Amino acid sequence: MLTNKCFYVIFSLFFIEWVIATELTFELADNAKECFFEEIQKNVTATLEYQVVTGGQYDVDVTLEDPKKQVIYNQVKSQFDSHTFTAPVTGIYIVCFSNEFSTISHKIVYMDFQVGDEAPLPGLGEHITALTKMEASAQDSHKALSTIIDFQTHHRLREAQGKKRADDMNERVLWWSVIQTFVIIIISISQVIILKNFFTERKPLNVSFR
Repeated sequence: MLTNKCFYVIFSLFFIEWVIATELTFELADNAKECFFEEIQKNVTATLEYQVVTGGQYDVDVTLEDPKKQVIYNQVKSQFDSHTFTAPVTGIYIVCFSNEFSTISHKIVYMDFQVGDEAPLPGLGEHITALTKMEASAQDSHKALSTIIDFQTHHRLREAQGKKRADDMNERVLWWSVIQTFVIIIISISQVIILKNFFTERKPLNVSFR
């Protein structure tokens, strides 16, 4: 069992070197804290964006620290936000999401951590001469597609959040209906028993005097 776990860890670390992920959705357990690390060069602009998709009151505590452990961003019980900053020094920046104030509800959190400018299209990164009409059109299309991807991501988040709220409301309505059904049944049975007692002929008591 331990050998399999070691294999999975080594397998994951191997592919981490080849995968660059700037956005992810993760589960934040109740009374838990999750931190993520990103190396940023000095004077590079980065943007942290997050949103609580489901869980509790849709809020988490968020902190962002620089390599010197100085807090450069802090929010308490925040549902969503976006923060852009320029790295003052080169090093590992830490962003932490805390759900330690909640003891019964876990959260689903979406995070997008963009570092630096988006890479240009192949062949247009170091273009010396003026762009041709086709190249300019391709660049405009690339920017438009990137904007569409961002809109689709936020739309999916709102859709997931709305679906979760609808499911919670549907569950509450279901249980309320079940409780009301049992109450109606109990009241009906009680009324039948009471009415039956009203119309039941009582036998007179036989009292003999001697």
